[in-house]
Amino acid sequence: MTEPRGPVDSSRVPRFAGPATFARLPRLDEVARADVAVVGVPFDAGVSYRPGARFGPAAVREASRLLRPYHPGLDVSPFATQQVADAGDIAVNPFDIGEAIETIQHAAGSLQADGTRLVTIGGDHTVALPLLRAAARRHGPVAVLHFDAHLDTWDTYFGAEHTHGTPFRRAVEEGILDTSALSHVGTRGPLYGKEDLAEDQKLGFGIVTSADVYRRGADEVADQLRQRIGDRPLYISIDIDCLDPAHAPGTGTPEAGGLTSRELLEILRGLAGCRLVGADVVEVAPAYDHAEITSVAASHVAYDLISLLALQENGERAEERLPAADRGPRP
Repeated sequence: MTEPRGPVDSSRVPRFAGPATFARLPRLDEVARADVAVVGVPFDAGVSYRPGARFGPAAVREASRLLRPYHPGLDVSPFATQQVADAGDIAVNPFDIGEAIETIQHAAGSLQADGTRLVTIGGDHTVALPLLRAAARRHGPVAVLHFDAHLDTWDTYFGAEHTHGTPFRRAVEEGILDTSALSHVGTRGPLYGKEDLAEDQKLGFGIVTSADVYRRGADEVADQLRQRIGDRPLYISIDIDCLDPAHAPGTGTPEAGGLTSRELLEILRGLAGCRLVGADVVEVAPAYDHAEITSVAASHVAYDLISLLALQENGERAEERLPAADRGPRP
């Protein structure tokens, strides 16, 4: 195996200098192939309130300059055991949502063609639908953990079927989700009516509210989620507004009473061992941010997702080195 090329050496080049790739990693065109690609989708034509998430990928990359190569919480060096690279941005039509969705789906499929796993930075939550399509095309229907203040399973907005509030309803309707293993985490705030919850339940989603996380704690919640996921292929979609506005003011539809960044990161770390096949972090709108609070949180969330993929990669390689009789069942 070729030694992975890691981030720029910050003892030689100051963190505030040089190109702002994610975590100062090499570009995808600078490596032979990548185990994990970080890709941006600067698109926000699907928002229902504040625009500006199209500038999210650039802001998260800039905030990621301070990330370091060893993760003590998970005891892993995510850039040393797998090749991680920045694949740049998927350029999409900002005036045609349908065309943008098709472009994202095609680009994501191409990036994953050789087995590369994607960690995507949005962009608004509309982008989750084409990313889920691409993941399901490769892995079959996927389990979903959806961290968000909102359900995002509404039917339409102003008659439009594709918005940042509808991707998970469309995904269920298209049969690309494993409806026995769907969960919202961090939901809170007012709804249009009680029927929103009834409709969401019919689609197969379980709900862990932000109040549940506060009362039960991150470890118990992570354990519950792991049991629901089992060994299914898992896609994690994180709307940064799952965090309280104190931890993520730079987002399009903020709601009071959210998770802390510590709670979110601890829940993610509790998912180590799950079969993660892809993830996104969306809805960072830097125009409403202060001192990069939201962008820093999002960059650390993406780093933890990459670290989970590194642990998974290490586990798969260790199993491959075992005699065939000692290997566990393959999904």
